[in-house]
Amino acid sequence: MTTEAKPSPRERLLNAAATLTYRDGVGIGVEALCKAAGVSKRSMYQLFESKDELLAASLEQRTSAYVATLLPAADDRRSPRERIMHVFEQVERQAGAPEFRGCQYLAVQIELKDQNHPASRVAHQVKANLTAFFRAEAEQGGASDPDLLARQLSLVFDGASARAGIGADKLTGLIAPTVTTLLDAAGMH
Repeated sequence: MTTEAKPSPRERLLNAAATLTYRDGVGIGVEALCKAAGVSKRSMYQLFESKDELLAASLEQRTSAYVATLLPAADDRRSPRERIMHVFEQVERQAGAPEFRGCQYLAVQIELKDQNHPASRVAHQVKANLTAFFRAEAEQGGASDPDLLARQLSLVFDGASARAGIGADKLTGLIAPTVTTLLDAAGMH
């Protein structure tokens, strides 16, 4: 009989921060975070300098999983156009889940407003990396202006995530034709 190791207080805090801030926003209180994690406030402050640092660490910890579910593998043999479409197919798939609240990294940036907040810096880097992915694929695919196309795709990604996240729109039948139009206009193959 094997017994699973109980997550450490640090892991429980990171998981609670991820779950609660995605569902309820970054304004969630320290007491609620500690209660959900089953950790005392004293322990939290021994593990993290502040709630801000906890939020940043939580976002950072989730980054590789987020990227893995969104982007195609580096050795994927599809065309740059298909690789870009893959990202939007993933967004459409995720947006269909009842618990979908949009892109957690965009939400953090919007809620915090402060670009120097530790969590906002993590979120900014994740979003910049996504735009860089779009730019690299656009260059590979022969886009007429890879930088502009990357920015346009980021705009569509964020807008689609936000609108689906607040329940204002369904992405099925909307996002693929929109992205296809942009790719066609940029001469992507």
